[in-house]
Amino acid sequence: MRAEDLLARLLYRDGLCLIIDKPAGLPVHAGPGGGDNLEKHLDALRFGLPHPPGLAHRLDRDTSGCLVLGRHRKALSRLGKLFQGGAVEKTYWAVTSGVPVEAEGVIDRPLKKITNRTGGWKMAIDPEGQVAITEYRVLGTGNGPSGARLAWIECHPKTGRTHQIRVHLAALGAPLLGDPQYGDKTPGERPLHLLSRAVSFKLYPKKPPVAAEAPVPPHMRAALQACGWKESA
Repeated sequence: MRAEDLLARLLYRDGLCLIIDKPAGLPVHAGPGGGDNLEKHLDALRFGLPHPPGLAHRLDRDTSGCLVLGRHRKALSRLGKLFQGGAVEKTYWAVTSGVPVEAEGVIDRPLKKITNRTGGWKMAIDPEGQVAITEYRVLGTGNGPSGARLAWIECHPKTGRTHQIRVHLAALGAPLLGDPQYGDKTPGERPLHLLSRAVSFKLYPKKPPVAAEAPVPPHMRAALQACGWKESA
């Protein structure tokens, strides 16, 4: 990623934090195998400060959209407390293969990391897992190119577990489009259809909340349009 590409993805900037539109397919930090990651490019976002910003939270590699960065150590500490305390309003858009029976509701299903013999892992619903709560609402439905039923769903995760939205929507019989790991059986290969659409949090006591909204990425546009999304939505 070139510096100008990252700068073009800047959604919000002030003295304490930045919000960027993370592209799908780019990990936020290096994994065990190395490779490209977002942290390698954050020097382009110093804006005169002596050090690059740091991650205030995480997004999965294949999730695009709003990602909050702290511009220095004190800022990261303040932001960390907001995220850990559930004081950040997060809005996600998902397109799913299949439509939930209920048009809206709350998914309260604990999640646990399951590791297999080869070292691979996935998250699973387990009574002994960590508390995981997701509010959801179906915004529209439609048909994909193969005739499969699709749903456009807005999610508000109240906890921040790994793969939370992916596992919770799959539990409703509506796995994310492009997510064969958790049950998408529609023909063809496609990127994960999950967007961190917006974030909002009260960082300054006497000022309005910090807020940003990410644009719909190219790979999700056709499926969202099939479900009734329009450019102005």
